[in-house]
Amino acid sequence: MALSEFEIKKIEKAANAFLNKRRPPVHIRNELDIGWRLEKQSVYIYETRPIWNSPNEYHDLDMAKATFIRTQGKWKIFWMRQDLKWHGYEPNMYVKTIEQVFAIIDHDEYACFFG
Repeated sequence: MALSEFEIKKIEKAANAFLNKRRPPVHIRNELDIGWRLEKQSVYIYETRPIWNSPNEYHDLDMAKATFIRTQGKWKIFWMRQDLKWHGYEPNMYVKTIEQVFAIIDHDEYACFFG
């Protein structure tokens, strides 16, 4: 089952609050920026950088993912490892709200998301 309009608006509000806090200064955003997208029941946070040999083209690198598990009423948090596969984020793999998802990613206790 897809997310409701209310849930989508709640995600947008939480994601925009997170980005307002974590985005780099305006003068370097053309070299490094972060963003988010929603695909089905998953929220992705990604880093955007120019391609090294073509500075007018940009590449998005996913760094965090949270998937809503409706049957459990919880969000599961993942991080992208060097093997380019999603792995559950061990300190806090499951949380109840999208706000908690962004708080955990922002805190980044094990430096999995922002290094």
